[in-house]
Amino acid sequence: MQHIDTLIHAGWIIPVEPKDTVYEQYAIAIHEEKIVAILPSNEAVKHFLPSITHRLTGHLLIPGLINTHTHAAMTLLRGFADDLHLEEWLNDRIWPAEKKHVDQQFVADGTKLAMAEMLRGGTTCFNDMYFFPDIAAEVAVQAGMRATIGLIVIDFPSAWASNTEEYLAKGKQVYDNYYEHPLIKMALAPHAPYSVSDDSLKAVQEMATNFDLPIHIHLHETESEIENAVKQDGKRPLARLKKLNTLSNKLIGVHAAHLNDEEIDLLVEKNVNIVHCPESNLKLASGFCPVAKLLKAGVNVALGTDGAASNDDLDMLGEMRTAALLGKMVSKDASSVPASTALQMATLNGAKALGIDDVTGSLKIGKSADIVALNMSDIETQPIYNLISQLVYVVSRDKVTDVWIAGKHILKSRTLTSLDIHDIKVKTHSWHKKIYADLKEE
Repeated sequence: MQHIDTLIHAGWIIPVEPKDTVYEQYAIAIHEEKIVAILPSNEAVKHFLPSITHRLTGHLLIPGLINTHTHAAMTLLRGFADDLHLEEWLNDRIWPAEKKHVDQQFVADGTKLAMAEMLRGGTTCFNDMYFFPDIAAEVAVQAGMRATIGLIVIDFPSAWASNTEEYLAKGKQVYDNYYEHPLIKMALAPHAPYSVSDDSLKAVQEMATNFDLPIHIHLHETESEIENAVKQDGKRPLARLKKLNTLSNKLIGVHAAHLNDEEIDLLVEKNVNIVHCPESNLKLASGFCPVAKLLKAGVNVALGTDGAASNDDLDMLGEMRTAALLGKMVSKDASSVPASTALQMATLNGAKALGIDDVTGSLKIGKSADIVALNMSDIETQPIYNLISQLVYVVSRDKVTDVWIAGKHILKSRTLTSLDIHDIKVKTHSWHKKIYADLKEE
C-alpha cells in the first residue's frame, strides 16, 4: 500500500474536467500538496495508507472556486455607498473615502476580512486589484490562500504611489519578492482605459511582456465610459487597446457589459479573457455582459464578484447562480449558460484566465489539492436529481464545511485554521467606527 498524506472519502465528486462528470462514492488521495488519485472509495482503501482520513459521505467535493475579479480590501467599505450609479458611486463616495482612509493597515485588515469570507464560501483563489499589493500578498501568504495580486496603475496619486513610474517600480519590487512563490502570482492592473493614459498603458504592456504577466483591467463597464472615450479620441476602449497592442490571451478584461458583434469577434481573434461580474453590474445598473454570445463564440469567460463595496458580498456560489439565470434572460434562451458551464466559469475558466490552469481549477491528478467540501445532506438540498444543477441553483455558501488549499486544511468544519476570526472582527469594528463617523458628518 502507498503511504500518502490525506485521503478524503466523499458521497460525490464533481471534477469539472471532464465536463458534466459526477463521481459517486469516490475518494481523493493527496500527497505532498497534490492530487495523486481519484478513485472509488472501496478501491482507495486497498491502495492507500493515509496519515489523515476524512469520511464525508454526505458531502460533495468540487475544485476550489476562483474569484477572478476582486478589490479585497474594499470589503471594509461594504454597504458604504449603496444604490448609486457607477460614476456617482466611484467619484463622489468611494474615491474620497479611499483618499482619506486607505493605508497599509486598511489593506491588511480589509484583505483578511475578505479572505475569511471567501474561504468560508469555498473560494480558494482570488485575483485582486488594489493599492498596497505588497500587503495583500503578505496577508494572503499568511492565510495560505492562493492569489493573483494586481500591480495597480492609475493616472492619479494615491497613498501607494504618485505616478506611473512609481506604480510600476513598486510593482516590480513586489514581483521580485514573490517570484516563483507557489501560491502567489502577479498581474499588471491598470485600473481602466478611462483612468490610464496611452503612455501609461504602453509602459504597462512593456512590463507585462518583459515578465510574462497578465494584464487585469476594467473594460466596457458602462455606456458612459464608451461614449466619453469616443468623444475624447474617436475610439471605443477596445479599439484603443487594439491600437496599443494590448489585446492578447494575457489580457483579462473585466465586466464587458457593452459589446457589439465586431468587438466580440475581436475578443475571439485576440484570445482575450473576460470576467463576468453579474451581481455588481446589476446593482450598479452598469449593463449586461453578453455571456451566451461570448461563450458560443469561444471566448474564455470567468466569474468574479467585484469588490464588496459594490456587490455587497464575495459569494462565488451566489455569483454562479446569478450568472446562469442572467445569462438565460439576456440571451432569451433557457438552455444557455447551463449549470455545468456556470461551474466551469467559476473554476477552470478563472484558472485559464490567470494562466494557472495547470495548477488548479479542476480536480485532476497532478494538480494542486485545492478542494471544497459541501454538505448535501440538509433538508434544503433534498431531493437530488441532478447534482451539478443542485450545486448551482440550490446550494448556498453556508453548506461549505471544509476547504483545502495545496493540501492544507484551511477551513475545518467551518472553522478557519489560518485566520483569527476574533481579531478580524475587532479590527473590522474599529474601521467601521472610523468610517461611519464620516457618513454621519455628511
